[in-house]
Amino acid sequence: MKGTDPAVAAARLRTASGREAARWVAAHCRQVPWLTTATALTTVAGAVLRVLPLLLLGRVVDAMVAEESRSVLVTVGGLMVAAALLGAAATAVSTYLVGRLGADLLARLREAAVRAVLGMPSARVERVGRGDVLSRVGDDVAVLSKGIRTAVPTVFSAGVLVAIATVGMFGLDWRLGLAGAAALPAYALALRWYLPRSAPFYQRQRTAQADRAQALISSLNGIDTVRAYRLEDAVREEVTRASWRVRDLGVEVFRFFGRENRAEFIGLVLIVVVGYALLEADAASLGEVSAAPLVFQRLFTPLGAIMFTFDEAQKSGASLTRLVGVVKEPAAGRLVGHATLAPTDAGPQPVTVRGLTFRYPGAEEPVLREVDLTIPAGGSPALVGATGGGKSTLAALVAGIGTPQRGSVRVGPYDLAELDEAGARALVSILTQETHVFSGSLADDLRLAAPEASDARLLAALRTVGADGWVDLLPDGLHNPVGEGGERLDGTKVAQLALAKMVLNDAPVVVLDESTAEAGSEGAAGLDWAVRAACTGHTALFVAHRLTQAMAADRIAVLDAGRVVEEGTHEELVALGGPVRAAVARLA
Repeated sequence: MKGTDPAVAAARLRTASGREAARWVAAHCRQVPWLTTATALTTVAGAVLRVLPLLLLGRVVDAMVAEESRSVLVTVGGLMVAAALLGAAATAVSTYLVGRLGADLLARLREAAVRAVLGMPSARVERVGRGDVLSRVGDDVAVLSKGIRTAVPTVFSAGVLVAIATVGMFGLDWRLGLAGAAALPAYALALRWYLPRSAPFYQRQRTAQADRAQALISSLNGIDTVRAYRLEDAVREEVTRASWRVRDLGVEVFRFFGRENRAEFIGLVLIVVVGYALLEADAASLGEVSAAPLVFQRLFTPLGAIMFTFDEAQKSGASLTRLVGVVKEPAAGRLVGHATLAPTDAGPQPVTVRGLTFRYPGAEEPVLREVDLTIPAGGSPALVGATGGGKSTLAALVAGIGTPQRGSVRVGPYDLAELDEAGARALVSILTQETHVFSGSLADDLRLAAPEASDARLLAALRTVGADGWVDLLPDGLHNPVGEGGERLDGTKVAQLALAKMVLNDAPVVVLDESTAEAGSEGAAGLDWAVRAACTGHTALFVAHRLTQAMAADRIAVLDAGRVVEEGTHEELVALGGPVRAAVARLA
């Protein structure tokens, strides 16, 4: 894979092999046996009926040479017309059924891929990059959908027609059949030349498109930073490079029309020569010799169609392997929200961190080293320290996002390493700066945290965090549209909604990683109050970015170079002086 860093390639979502993808398709075809059987039967019937008129044409020629009665010609002609009409009808039904079967498979695959992504551990999604994820559930689904509408029915129907036409030629005369079949190696050589070049090409093309999507997403997500540091030109160059790579790969499509024409020429010449020899030897009738080139034409027309649409089929195949690869990811069967706690686990739970060491893939040094931290049930310590000291990493591990190389994180009696992410989410809620309001009604957005919550419970959660005032002023209240296309909410309101969802989720432990940092200074005091109200009755861990947050915590843990170097109350740590005092003072 040219231009791709090995560490980046290793972190990508897996791509299934062609055999794995074929097994997945076969398994799902067996789940709809009637549709699969009807598709196969109508396709074969359509192919037979399209070849039959050509075979009957040879019978007409022989009847005319033998000066048989006109009734024979009328009967054969009627059969030809009936076969042509029925063949057209069967082909139309076959095309419809192939498309329907393909659409059914695509729907199942898309649902399974989205389910796999939703159930994937957050750390895995962050490691592979959202560009790769979005390109698979977006671009790859679109490519496969187009292929199912165009290339797949063509290739499938044409393949069946090739087989029927080949049998038809042998039915006329085995020697004529061999003459026509002699062109097949030339077609095979053309495909053999094309396939090794096209398959890796399309894989590189799909990967390049994922890299382009990642570059676009990263630049858009960090647009404020880009503008603040005047990095527009650098970002534009990066996106341009990624786009040009996609373009360059797009013009590398290999053409082989000359090779296909060569195969057609070989086949026709051999049929004409063999047919003439058979006529001279009185070993075949004029009708058989006349029908053979027409049947061969019926053979190379679908072969040409296969070749002309094979690039689209290759694209579809590449997308299929990428989507099946997502489905086969180990986390495919885990959906967040399925785990539940026993009644004895209700209420705040203690958090115990012992010997925690964590290093990011590809990093030489660990970001956390032998960290020990104990949070009693109902406690609310704050993490402070310099940027890069490991605060966010420790918060994520306490929330069950990621797996440490050594050490453990326990919430009550549970070791998070022994739980999937659904189980971790049932124990710990985490809020970060990356809050998002989904398009729809305000109630729908809140019910993402508690699907069965009544309107009264939603309003109670909003009241807890002080959001009921502005919600009451909305034209439709809880049912007012928000998010894209709805009410525009400022940073403070978005943070309040995130806190309300945390209240609704009601996990025993909550982790807040600078979750209100983007709200702005105007609402800081109100949000500090909302955070304290939302965390009441929970064990809470704060990554503090304001002095008021650190002072409100019952204890402060200072991280320096991946280690907890001091713990205590705000007054105790300030009194100690030195680097600890400086770390706390930076929050002022």
